[in-house]
Amino acid sequence: MSEVATRRRIPLNGPDAVVTPLELFFDLVFVFALTQVTAVMAADLSLEGLLRGVLVLGLLWWSWTGYAWLCNVVDVDAGPVRLVLLTAMAAMFVIALAIPEAFDDLRGGLPGPVVVAVCYFVFRLMHLVMFWLLAAGDEGLRRQLVRFTPSMLGATTVLLVAAGTDGTTQTLLWVLALAVDYLGTLLGGASGWRIISPGHFAERHGLILIVALGESIVAIGVGVAELPISWPIVAASVLGLVVVSCLWWVYFDLSSVHAEHAFAAEPEETRARFARDAYSFLHVPLLIGVVLTALGLKKVLEYVGDAVDHELSDPLKGVGLLALVGGVAIYLLGHVAFKWRVSHGLFLGRVVATGAVVLVGLVGAQIPALATLSLVAAVLVALVGFETLAYAEHRRELRSPAGH
Repeated sequence: MSEVATRRRIPLNGPDAVVTPLELFFDLVFVFALTQVTAVMAADLSLEGLLRGVLVLGLLWWSWTGYAWLCNVVDVDAGPVRLVLLTAMAAMFVIALAIPEAFDDLRGGLPGPVVVAVCYFVFRLMHLVMFWLLAAGDEGLRRQLVRFTPSMLGATTVLLVAAGTDGTTQTLLWVLALAVDYLGTLLGGASGWRIISPGHFAERHGLILIVALGESIVAIGVGVAELPISWPIVAASVLGLVVVSCLWWVYFDLSSVHAEHAFAAEPEETRARFARDAYSFLHVPLLIGVVLTALGLKKVLEYVGDAVDHELSDPLKGVGLLALVGGVAIYLLGHVAFKWRVSHGLFLGRVVATGAVVLVGLVGAQIPALATLSLVAAVLVALVGFETLAYAEHRRELRSPAGH
């Protein structure tokens, strides 16, 4: 691929590439999209509304992760690539704007579901075309792109068909569209893809997780922005921040460093498969868990801050409770799967913590919302404390100069 890059004057990344300001700028659109997803789920507190929010999130993630692969290979500050990224930003921004109409079109204006499907197609098409140009002379990568294309076209077609339906049929067609895209990628293999810089790829995924966690903090603030400050609001806000901080700790204290080391040590011929499994696929439950947790925190703040519609003793019920405990549980189980794929090891503490969070959910409908949040925070603090002590030596080894 180096000869191709020279001929086209599009430089490739080196093995020590780092995330660039343009990539961070690109991710800002993803921040807005996440806030839209949380807002839409909060507006439709039903199981189908929750599922639809997760489906939109899956669509956004699959859009974003393709560009994480592209930016790992090529220098994004090169003129043509910079233009592609900025154009892709526009497509994702329009998708984000249309998220409230992704399923239910509002009267007047353009048909929202069609706008989402068309922008998704444009977003993915630019990614494939850019990769195709970079792959000139690389038959392995071009064969992989050919295998990859039908799933993208199939998913877009199903989304366009879904735009003409409504209700459960539309939701099921979205499920089918994502299944076509995700399973098509999995069945297409990874033999032709390239990972030039494992450090860059791991850093990019870590930063997008920070973006999602930041959106959780925004959800806490937005949930009480128009309410008078009170001790219950202060307590719930601090507990919410404790929960988000623990989710950050669980990933960045040990998991991300351990995974990056394993990634760098992976043989070059299997590195793309490692990246696909551990990052493109197994970061999906991490992202879903964070966004659901953000929704749960938002609902808790509404319960403790709105004295008109809720008493302080009211329990968190329904989708709000499911989002809070389910989001944390999905996040922890995602880490268990991530660890297993990275090193075939098991984070037993995280399995136990998942069970404890599920138990909190079982009693959560009978106790005040603030008490439920306190118990979830206590479980996560206990997990962080246990792992800090249990893996102290392993952490020192990973973070020592020799470990790098």
